[in-house]
Amino acid sequence: MSSQQEQTLVLVKPDGVRRNLIGEVLARIERKGYVVTGLKLVEAERELLEKHYEEHVGKPFFEPLLEFMMSGPIVAARVEGHGVVEGFRSLAGATNPTTAAPGTIRGDLGRDWGAKVIENIVHGSDSVDSAERELAIWFG
Repeated sequence: MSSQQEQTLVLVKPDGVRRNLIGEVLARIERKGYVVTGLKLVEAERELLEKHYEEHVGKPFFEPLLEFMMSGPIVAARVEGHGVVEGFRSLAGATNPTTAAPGTIRGDLGRDWGAKVIENIVHGSDSVDSAERELAIWFG
């Protein structure tokens, strides 16, 4: 794990907000020793989501993903700490909640609902560069 101070974007997706898991997700982040330095509730518009998911344009799941992400409020968090990008992704668990390890956010709280896209509670930036780009989109 990196020893550098980093920032990452964490999103509690509409399924996590609907299921009242905001506090649980934030508590796990804080218990891990990371610091939430920005927090807001967002009704994401298509333009913002198109920027966020631009690498997926043209893929079959792109439209269902945007529909899901526009289906309700999202909590966007700026989280800081040493090695936080890799650390949060480990805390979140595998993308598929069915196979995510117990003890992770997705492993403990997520499940397959049979939807068009995977509803997996949270998003975390996958690299320091992605975090920088995504934080600029969500926090300006």
